[in-house]
Amino acid sequence: MAKRVESPSSINTFKQCKRKYYHQYIEKLPTLPNIHQVRGNIAHSTLEHFYNIEVSDWTKENFSQKVQLTIQQLFLHQWKAYEKKLKDLHLNPDQEKFYFEETMMMLMNWANHFTGELNERLLKNGTSLPEAFMELTPIREQEFSSDNYSVHGFIDAIKHLEDEVHIIDYKTNSSFEIKDSIKLQLAIYSLLYHEKHGKLPSKVGIFFLRHKLKMINVDEDLLNLAKREVELIHAHTSITEDKQDYPRNITPLCKWSTGKCDFYDTCKPHGEKKR
Repeated sequence: MAKRVESPSSINTFKQCKRKYYHQYIEKLPTLPNIHQVRGNIAHSTLEHFYNIEVSDWTKENFSQKVQLTIQQLFLHQWKAYEKKLKDLHLNPDQEKFYFEETMMMLMNWANHFTGELNERLLKNGTSLPEAFMELTPIREQEFSSDNYSVHGFIDAIKHLEDEVHIIDYKTNSSFEIKDSIKLQLAIYSLLYHEKHGKLPSKVGIFFLRHKLKMINVDEDLLNLAKREVELIHAHTSITEDKQDYPRNITPLCKWSTGKCDFYDTCKPHGEKKR
Protein backbone atom coordinates (compact mmCIF):
# COMPACT_ATOMS: atom_id res chain seq x y z
CA MET A 1 0.00 0.00 0.00
CA ALA A 2 1.47 3.35 -1.03
CA LYS A 3 2.31 5.95 1.57
CA ARG A 4 -0.25 8.71 1.90
CA VAL A 5 1.21 12.22 1.72
CA GLU A 6 0.67 13.57 5.22
CA SER A 7 0.66 17.07 6.66
CA PRO A 8 1.08 18.54 10.15
CA SER A 9 -2.73 18.66 10.42
CA SER A 10 -3.26 15.04 9.40
CA ILE A 11 -0.49 13.78 11.68
CA ASN A 12 -1.85 15.70 14.65
CA THR A 13 -5.34 14.38 13.86
CA PHE A 14 -3.93 10.83 13.83
CA LYS A 15 -2.28 11.41 17.20
CA GLN A 16 -5.44 12.93 18.66
CA CYS A 17 -7.87 10.26 17.43
CA LYS A 18 -7.18 7.56 14.86
CA ARG A 19 -10.89 7.14 14.10
CA LYS A 20 -11.17 10.85 13.29
CA TYR A 21 -8.17 10.45 10.98
CA TYR A 22 -9.89 7.48 9.32
CA HIS A 23 -13.11 9.43 8.67
CA GLN A 24 -11.32 12.52 7.37
CA TYR A 25 -8.35 11.19 5.40
CA ILE A 26 -9.29 7.65 4.39
CA GLU A 27 -13.09 7.80 4.04
CA LYS A 28 -12.75 11.50 3.09
CA LEU A 29 -16.01 12.45 4.76
CA PRO A 30 -16.77 16.17 4.48
CA THR A 31 -15.84 18.48 7.33
CA LEU A 32 -18.02 21.37 8.43
CA PRO A 33 -16.81 24.96 8.15
CA ASN A 34 -16.71 26.97 11.36
CA ILE A 35 -16.14 30.58 12.29
CA HIS A 36 -12.67 29.93 13.70
CA GLN A 37 -11.54 28.40 10.43
CA VAL A 38 -13.12 31.13 8.28
CA ARG A 39 -11.83 34.06 10.32
CA GLY A 40 -8.42 32.41 10.44
CA ASN A 41 -8.41 32.40 6.63
CA ILE A 42 -9.47 36.05 6.61
CA ALA A 43 -6.65 37.02 8.98
CA HIS A 44 -4.07 35.03 6.99
CA SER A 45 -5.19 36.61 3.71
CA THR A 46 -5.03 40.10 5.23
CA LEU A 47 -1.45 39.59 6.38
CA GLU A 48 -0.41 37.92 3.13
CA HIS A 49 -1.63 40.88 1.06
CA PHE A 50 -0.25 43.52 3.42
CA TYR A 51 3.27 43.17 2.03
CA ASN A 52 2.08 43.84 -1.53
CA ILE A 53 1.14 47.44 -0.80
CA GLU A 54 2.90 50.49 -2.19
CA VAL A 55 4.82 52.35 0.53
CA SER A 56 6.59 55.03 -1.52
CA ASP A 57 4.48 57.76 0.12
CA TRP A 58 5.14 56.52 3.64
CA THR A 59 7.37 58.67 5.83
CA LYS A 60 8.97 58.27 9.24
CA GLU A 61 6.29 60.61 10.56
CA ASN A 62 3.23 58.83 9.17
CA PHE A 63 4.15 55.15 8.76
CA SER A 64 2.56 54.07 12.05
CA GLN A 65 -0.82 55.45 10.97
CA LYS A 66 -0.32 54.04 7.47
CA VAL A 67 0.26 50.53 8.82
CA GLN A 68 -2.90 50.64 10.91
CA LEU A 69 -5.02 52.14 8.13
CA THR A 70 -3.74 49.59 5.60
CA ILE A 71 -4.49 46.65 7.88
CA GLN A 72 -8.00 47.98 8.51
CA GLN A 73 -8.70 48.43 4.81
CA LEU A 74 -7.32 45.01 3.87
CA PHE A 75 -9.28 43.33 6.64
CA LEU A 76 -12.53 44.98 5.55
CA HIS A 77 -11.87 43.86 1.98
CA GLN A 78 -11.15 40.27 3.04
CA TRP A 79 -14.18 40.12 5.34
CA LYS A 80 -16.31 41.22 2.39
CA ALA A 81 -14.63 38.64 0.12
CA TYR A 82 -15.63 35.89 2.59
CA GLU A 83 -19.20 37.18 2.90
CA LYS A 84 -20.81 34.06 1.43
CA LYS A 85 -18.83 31.69 3.64
CA LEU A 86 -19.70 33.79 6.67
CA LYS A 87 -23.39 33.70 5.77
CA ASP A 88 -23.22 29.92 5.40
CA LEU A 89 -22.27 29.73 9.09
CA HIS A 90 -25.66 31.21 10.06
CA LEU A 91 -24.26 33.47 12.73
CA ASN A 92 -26.65 35.93 14.30
CA PRO A 93 -25.75 39.66 13.98
CA ASP A 94 -24.29 39.84 17.48
CA GLN A 95 -22.07 36.81 16.86
CA GLU A 96 -20.79 38.16 13.55
CA LYS A 97 -20.11 41.55 15.14
CA PHE A 98 -18.19 39.87 17.95
CA TYR A 99 -15.94 37.85 15.63
CA PHE A 100 -15.46 40.83 13.31
CA GLU A 101 -14.29 43.07 16.16
CA GLU A 102 -12.19 40.34 17.76
CA THR A 103 -10.39 39.57 14.49
CA MET A 104 -9.83 43.27 13.84
CA MET A 105 -8.31 43.56 17.32
CA MET A 106 -5.91 40.68 16.59
CA LEU A 107 -4.77 42.27 13.34
CA MET A 108 -4.28 45.66 14.97
CA ASN A 109 -2.16 43.90 17.59
CA TRP A 110 -0.04 42.49 14.77
CA ALA A 111 0.10 45.96 13.17
CA ASN A 112 1.53 47.41 16.38
CA HIS A 113 4.18 44.68 16.43
CA PHE A 114 5.13 45.33 12.80
CA THR A 115 5.31 49.08 13.44
CA GLY A 116 7.78 48.41 16.24
CA GLU A 117 9.87 46.16 13.98
CA LEU A 118 9.90 48.75 11.21
CA ASN A 119 10.84 51.56 13.57
CA GLU A 120 13.65 49.48 15.08
CA ARG A 121 15.06 48.70 11.64
CA LEU A 122 14.91 52.38 10.61
CA LEU A 123 16.80 53.43 13.73
CA LYS A 124 19.31 50.58 13.57
CA ASN A 125 20.23 50.55 9.90
CA GLY A 126 19.48 54.10 8.85
CA THR A 127 17.89 52.80 5.65
CA SER A 128 15.01 54.40 3.79
CA LEU A 129 11.51 53.39 4.78
CA PRO A 130 10.79 51.44 1.54
CA GLU A 131 14.11 49.58 1.99
CA ALA A 132 13.30 48.75 5.62
CA PHE A 133 9.82 47.56 4.59
CA MET A 134 11.34 45.33 1.93
CA GLU A 135 13.85 43.89 4.39
CA LEU A 136 10.96 42.87 6.67
CA THR A 137 8.88 41.40 3.85
CA PRO A 138 8.80 37.61 4.22
CA ILE A 139 8.35 34.90 1.62
CA ARG A 140 4.66 34.06 2.06
CA GLU A 141 2.39 31.05 1.72
CA GLN A 142 5.03 28.66 0.44
CA GLU A 143 4.20 25.00 -0.07
CA PHE A 144 6.95 22.54 0.79
CA SER A 145 6.68 18.88 -0.18
CA SER A 146 8.98 15.94 0.45
CA ASP A 147 8.89 12.76 -1.61
CA ASN A 148 11.42 11.26 0.77
CA TYR A 149 9.23 11.67 3.86
CA SER A 150 5.83 11.78 2.07
CA VAL A 151 4.82 14.91 3.90
CA HIS A 152 3.97 18.45 2.88
CA GLY A 153 2.98 21.75 4.46
CA PHE A 154 2.19 25.40 3.80
CA ILE A 155 4.39 27.91 5.60
CA ASP A 156 2.83 31.31 6.30
CA ALA A 157 6.02 33.37 6.41
CA ILE A 158 9.76 32.84 5.94
CA LYS A 159 11.89 35.78 7.04
CA HIS A 160 15.54 36.32 6.13
CA LEU A 161 17.00 38.56 8.83
CA GLU A 162 20.69 39.17 8.29
CA ASP A 163 22.21 35.68 8.48
CA GLU A 164 19.19 34.01 10.10
CA VAL A 165 16.09 32.34 8.66
CA HIS A 166 12.89 32.50 10.72
CA ILE A 167 9.78 30.44 9.91
CA ILE A 168 6.53 31.88 11.28
CA ASP A 169 2.97 30.61 11.41
CA TYR A 170 -0.03 32.79 12.35
CA LYS A 171 -2.67 31.58 14.77
CA THR A 172 -5.89 33.18 15.96
CA ASN A 173 -6.61 30.79 18.83
CA SER A 174 -6.75 32.04 22.41
CA SER A 175 -3.81 30.01 23.71
CA PHE A 176 -0.32 31.48 24.05
CA GLU A 177 1.45 28.16 24.41
CA ILE A 178 3.52 26.12 22.00
CA LYS A 179 1.74 22.85 22.71
CA ASP A 180 3.01 19.48 21.51
CA SER A 181 0.81 19.67 18.40
CA ILE A 182 2.23 23.09 17.50
CA LYS A 183 5.77 21.99 18.24
CA LEU A 184 5.30 19.05 15.88
CA GLN A 185 3.96 21.37 13.16
CA LEU A 186 7.02 23.60 13.53
CA ALA A 187 9.31 20.56 13.57
CA ILE A 188 7.85 19.35 10.26
CA TYR A 189 8.28 22.80 8.72
CA SER A 190 11.92 22.76 9.84
CA LEU A 191 12.41 19.31 8.33
CA LEU A 192 10.87 20.37 5.01
CA TYR A 193 12.95 23.55 4.87
CA HIS A 194 16.12 21.65 5.74
CA GLU A 195 15.54 19.06 3.03
CA LYS A 196 14.87 21.69 0.36
CA HIS A 197 17.62 24.16 1.24
CA GLY A 198 20.23 21.94 2.87
CA LYS A 199 20.36 23.99 6.06
CA LEU A 200 18.33 24.43 9.20
CA PRO A 201 16.23 27.54 9.78
CA SER A 202 17.53 29.43 12.81
CA LYS A 203 14.20 29.74 14.57
CA VAL A 204 10.59 28.69 14.10
CA GLY A 205 7.59 30.05 15.87
CA ILE A 206 4.03 31.20 16.10
CA PHE A 207 2.65 34.69 15.98
CA PHE A 208 -0.29 34.33 18.35
CA LEU A 209 -2.34 37.20 16.98
CA ARG A 210 -4.09 37.77 20.30
CA HIS A 211 -0.75 38.06 22.03
CA LYS A 212 2.67 38.21 20.36
CA LEU A 213 5.36 36.33 18.50
CA LYS A 214 6.86 33.30 20.25
CA MET A 215 9.93 31.60 18.75
CA ILE A 216 11.99 28.49 19.51
CA ASN A 217 15.43 27.50 18.31
CA VAL A 218 15.78 24.80 15.68
CA ASP A 219 18.13 21.91 16.47
CA GLU A 220 18.63 18.25 15.62
CA ASP A 221 16.22 17.19 18.37
CA LEU A 222 13.43 19.13 16.69
CA LEU A 223 14.23 17.53 13.34
CA ASN A 224 14.31 14.07 14.93
CA LEU A 225 10.87 14.70 16.45
CA ALA A 226 9.48 15.37 12.99
CA LYS A 227 11.17 12.32 11.46
CA ARG A 228 9.96 10.05 14.25
CA GLU A 229 6.32 11.15 14.06
CA VAL A 230 6.26 10.99 10.25
CA GLU A 231 7.69 7.47 10.35
CA LEU A 232 5.17 6.37 12.99
CA ILE A 233 2.12 7.44 11.01
CA HIS A 234 3.43 5.87 7.80
CA ALA A 235 4.18 2.64 9.65
CA HIS A 236 0.49 2.42 10.53
CA THR A 237 -1.35 3.91 7.55
CA SER A 238 0.73 2.24 4.84
CA ILE A 239 -0.23 -1.27 5.97
CA THR A 240 -3.94 -0.97 6.78
CA GLU A 241 -7.06 0.93 5.88
CA ASP A 242 -9.33 -1.27 8.00
CA LYS A 243 -11.58 0.90 10.14
CA GLN A 244 -11.03 -1.33 13.17
CA ASP A 245 -7.33 -0.50 13.07
CA TYR A 246 -8.24 3.13 13.69
CA PRO A 247 -9.79 3.04 17.18
CA ARG A 248 -11.75 5.89 18.73
CA ASN A 249 -10.18 8.03 21.42
CA ILE A 250 -13.10 9.28 23.47
CA THR A 251 -12.22 12.61 25.09
CA PRO A 252 -13.90 15.99 25.73
CA LEU A 253 -12.90 16.85 22.13
CA CYS A 254 -15.69 14.54 20.92
CA LYS A 255 -18.38 16.93 22.14
CA TRP A 256 -18.31 20.07 24.24
CA SER A 257 -20.74 22.75 25.37
CA THR A 258 -20.67 24.73 22.12
CA GLY A 259 -19.85 22.12 19.49
CA LYS A 260 -18.75 18.65 18.54
CA CYS A 261 -16.34 16.75 16.31
CA ASP A 262 -17.28 16.87 12.62
CA PHE A 263 -17.72 13.10 12.70
CA TYR A 264 -19.54 12.81 16.04
CA ASP A 265 -22.81 11.61 14.48
CA THR A 266 -20.98 9.07 12.31
CA CYS A 267 -18.65 7.84 15.04
CA LYS A 268 -21.22 7.85 17.89
CA PRO A 269 -18.55 7.78 20.62
CA HIS A 270 -21.20 7.99 23.35
CA GLY A 271 -23.52 5.41 21.83
CA GLU A 272 -26.78 5.73 19.91
CA LYS A 273 -28.95 8.69 20.83
CA LYS A 274 -31.90 7.64 22.96
CA ARG A 275 -35.34 8.34 21.56
